[in-house]
Amino acid sequence: MIYNTQAQTALSQSTGILITAGAGMGVDSGLPDFRGNTGFWQAYPALAAAGIEFTRIASPAAFYENPAQAWGFYGHRLALYRDTQPHEGFTLLKSLADSKPQGAFVMTSNVDEQFQKAGFDAARVYECHGSIHTLQCMGTCCATTWRAHSVKPVVDMATGLMTSPLPRCPHCGGLARPKVLMFDDADWLSHAARAASRRLDEWLATVERPVVIELGAGTHIPTIRRASERVARQRRCPLIRINPRDSETTALDGSGLPAYSVALGAWAGLQALLGAGQQ
Repeated sequence: MIYNTQAQTALSQSTGILITAGAGMGVDSGLPDFRGNTGFWQAYPALAAAGIEFTRIASPAAFYENPAQAWGFYGHRLALYRDTQPHEGFTLLKSLADSKPQGAFVMTSNVDEQFQKAGFDAARVYECHGSIHTLQCMGTCCATTWRAHSVKPVVDMATGLMTSPLPRCPHCGGLARPKVLMFDDADWLSHAARAASRRLDEWLATVERPVVIELGAGTHIPTIRRASERVARQRRCPLIRINPRDSETTALDGSGLPAYSVALGAWAGLQALLGAGQQ
């Protein structure tokens, strides 16, 4: 059930906002939300024809088996994220964050850097699965990472292959990969994520009255949902869960914590909470 009035009151009384976001946050910007192979294969027909599932292409093994195909998938996504502009929900969130004495911190499983593009302080964005805009060596010759600015992906969507030069490590010349946490990934360089996680913990410890706003975080990969619930329990603070399909908050039943369910998409849910100016 939606308790907009209570949720708005919780927001108005807060001194800092933890924003947690999953793939559903980008849907209103036109970004895909891969819920099962049906939607994934519609977006990538060449992979559908080959019977390659999302969990297989989104893995380091794909780069070893067929680098041009793996980079076809990630190169297409890199170009898509570069071209996509954040929807107005990001603006509403930024305005809310700016109105709070202790501001906001973002934790997201998205690798698109849409929050940074929308003006959020990069030092207060914890990308728990990394960023597609940063690269690392496939061979892990060193712990160095670098930005993907020089990568200009050209992808033949009929074959699913990247036809432009594949990114190379500037240190050893070997194949590079996105610094994104993939499936069955033992080589992801996580030092930046660990540092951001520590900054989040330090910030949370200073916030007098935090509120968690969770957006578009599904149950299939529940990293964000569990983090939202963990913070709510640890800080004894309200959780506002905005999700058109998975908005239930039963995991907090019996905790005595205020949890508000908004069964809308990210932008519509933020408009319902903040569009009338309740900040």
